[in-house]
Amino acid sequence: MSERQTIDARGSFCPGPLMELIARIKQAEVGDELEVLSTDEGSANDIPEWVKKVGHEMVESFQNGDVWHVVVRKSK
Repeated sequence: MSERQTIDARGSFCPGPLMELIARIKQAEVGDELEVLSTDEGSANDIPEWVKKVGHEMVESFQNGDVWHVVVRKSK
C-alpha cells in the first residue's frame, strides 16, 4: 500500500530540501508519495527538474503562504 510521507524542510536553503528528498526517496517504496515543505522558492524549480531527470513523477506543486508544497511519487 502506497503512503504519503512529509519532509519538513522549512527553514533550510537549496539544495537542502532536494537533498532531504533524495535521501528519503531511496528508502521509499515504488508508488509512495513524498511531500516536501520548503520555504526556499528555489525548491519549486529544483525538485521538478531533478524528478524529470531521474524519472520519478511530479504529483503537484503549489505555494500556501510562504511554504512551497512539492509532491513527488516514486516511480522506480
